[in-house]
Amino acid sequence: MVKIRQFIEGINLDVTRPELLVGVFVFIAWMSVVLSILFLREQRRKAASKRLEMSLSTGLPLAPVQRSRFLRFVEQIGNYVSHGRASTTLWEQLIRAGYLGRNAPAIYTGIKMLLFTVGLAATAMLIVSLKISMMQKIWFISLGGTIPFFLPNLVIRIQEKKRREEIRQYLPDAVDLLEICVSSGIGLDMAWNMVADEIHHVSPVLGNAMDLSNFEMHLGANRTEAMRNMATRTGAEQLSSLAAILVQSERFGTSVAVALQEFANWMRDERHLRAEEEAEKLPMKLLFPMALFIFPAILVVAVGPAMIHISRSLVAQ
Repeated sequence: MVKIRQFIEGINLDVTRPELLVGVFVFIAWMSVVLSILFLREQRRKAASKRLEMSLSTGLPLAPVQRSRFLRFVEQIGNYVSHGRASTTLWEQLIRAGYLGRNAPAIYTGIKMLLFTVGLAATAMLIVSLKISMMQKIWFISLGGTIPFFLPNLVIRIQEKKRREEIRQYLPDAVDLLEICVSSGIGLDMAWNMVADEIHHVSPVLGNAMDLSNFEMHLGANRTEAMRNMATRTGAEQLSSLAAILVQSERFGTSVAVALQEFANWMRDERHLRAEEEAEKLPMKLLFPMALFIFPAILVVAVGPAMIHISRSLVAQ
């Protein structure tokens, strides 16, 4: 106890300074958030491992996962703010991003409100001790709440773009498989099911989209409507073109296999042209990093010794 007391007395910290207290509180808050995230990930991993072991030992399928308390809390916030209603635009954005659950809009809204509140509180804690005017404090606090509020929008857009790129990358291979199956005498519906099962191994996004369209056809929707709904859910223009090609082939009696082959070749050519376009844009994209980071370093290395020599000569004179 004596050693501990001596150690504490040896620490020379001015605890009366508010900046120091704010920094300590912010550090503790961030460490608590990081430790909470790590703890939740570890608990989720242990729960998934336990469910998998029980499924392997009993031979029964996996039971549906119950939502955590945090998600239920966030959903309640979203339902309270949005009054249990969501706009059509929000539904379309979430569906294109891969969030198909009926509670997805409420969770999305709840997360936005929670981030807004946390951003306001954290910013207020950080700038409460700064010697600035009250209007500047209000402006910084508003900015600290607005930026986290729009972070879910950015995440949804990134997720949506990622899914479209994955569909654009693997759709030519899926169309090739469809063409092979149709050319061998298999019906288009059966070929669609077979390709959906195979494409799951390389692209779960495209495989799930094809499974949903297949499910719609089993419920009574025609192929054209199901494929157009699939294009709407994913936001991929290539799927709309594929649906139009299949509709025209059935309407005019042309060969479906030839149409699929031509469509796959067109998609590959489009992907090649897009890659060439991105390669041509690369020098312009590299211009700003080179001007900001590479050229100053080269200038220091090339001109620095000469400047040092000149300065020494001037000092010697």
